[in-house]
Amino acid sequence: MKYLLWLLKAAIFFTLFAFALNNQHDATVYFFFGTSWRAPLVLVVLAAFAGGLVVGALGMLPGWWKHRSAAAQRPAAPVAPTTASPAAPPAPATTDLPAVRQHGL
Repeated sequence: MKYLLWLLKAAIFFTLFAFALNNQHDATVYFFFGTSWRAPLVLVVLAAFAGGLVVGALGMLPGWWKHRSAAAQRPAAPVAPTTASPAAPPAPATTDLPAVRQHGL
């Protein structure tokens, strides 16, 4: 399985490398007020991908911060000794979040 994952990673790398070699022509990105940026097409695509990652991470930040602060304010539940067998599944945690949000969907 380890070798299969390395083979998959190598295939993805060489595919992206071939894409970069085939797209070395200059591309011009026009901004507002007559400004423009000339760069190889592969750099333009890479910049758009990186910008999308940043926008996506910043979009997730408010929800993550809200859940993090809510978890920090919730008091820790006391752990009571149980006589249940170790194979018994743990009881589900109760929260004030809807069931869909509890599972991260």
